[in-house]
Amino acid sequence: MQQQAASHDQQRWGLILAGGEGVRLRPLTRAVVGDERPKQFCAVLGPETLLERTQRRAALAIPPARTLVALTARHERFYRQLIAGIPPHCALVQPEDRGTAPAILYGLLRIGAMTPTASVAILPSDHYVADDRLFMRHIATAFEAVQTRPELVVLVGIVPESAETEYGWIEPAAPIPGTALFRVSRFCEKPTPALAAALLERRCLWNSFVMVARVPALLAMVRHMAPALAAAFSTAGGALGTPAEAAAVRTLYRGLRPSSFAADVLAARPANLAVLPATGLQWSDWGHPARVLATLAGLGVRPEWADRLELTA
Repeated sequence: MQQQAASHDQQRWGLILAGGEGVRLRPLTRAVVGDERPKQFCAVLGPETLLERTQRRAALAIPPARTLVALTARHERFYRQLIAGIPPHCALVQPEDRGTAPAILYGLLRIGAMTPTASVAILPSDHYVADDRLFMRHIATAFEAVQTRPELVVLVGIVPESAETEYGWIEPAAPIPGTALFRVSRFCEKPTPALAAALLERRCLWNSFVMVARVPALLAMVRHMAPALAAAFSTAGGALGTPAEAAAVRTLYRGLRPSSFAADVLAARPANLAVLPATGLQWSDWGHPARVLATLAGLGVRPEWADRLELTA
């Protein structure tokens, strides 16, 4: 059994999404560091940037040598030092930011070229998590689930603390026998206050956009739900892992339209989609300055840059 567990661990990879512009949080990052850097490269709480916090959290369950970081070339001056110590294959540098769908597909193809049947956890880099170890135990549960049910794509749903109107929600359906998972009944993005209260009452979950799945299952989902994107990447597939990769990807990205994995792939609710309720977590998606300040206030923290934010927001 120990040998089998070790084999399963070797199949686990991570993909951290750190290529976005973070426009909505720009007033806060200006107050913190005085420039236009995206939020993932900003130290909002303590000395670590949000990207570094995500990398440290991921490393509790996934070796850093198997954790890719999806970046965008124009941010290079902000992330150069942050990724100086990671293996070259772990830096997934996109020529342009074209949204989460291309970033995820590019990462999946690179991981799949090295470990075709890998399981991968996809982790945004702009989340606050109070208990990293508990969070990654939920990720480990999801890894175990897709080991026995390789066709499933598992979303991590946060058991909500309030009727939040700025988050996406997941309504679970029937439980999946033999697992801690549920089928997905529907998604609801940014509900009205009345609907958010109803979702809370029905024990729906906040959508963290954290996913765990086997690479073949995710690739099949993209091919089915976003065939044009999959076809575009197929033109560069033979170059991945070769000296021609950078040039092929630059050509590819010039013709890509922006696309969202949530809107263009998940929203159709593929049949193999599942949700894992993550209990006991204090979690926040730091997509807006007010949400960051609310989290810090809950921690009893008032950073010195908060006054500058109020003056410049």
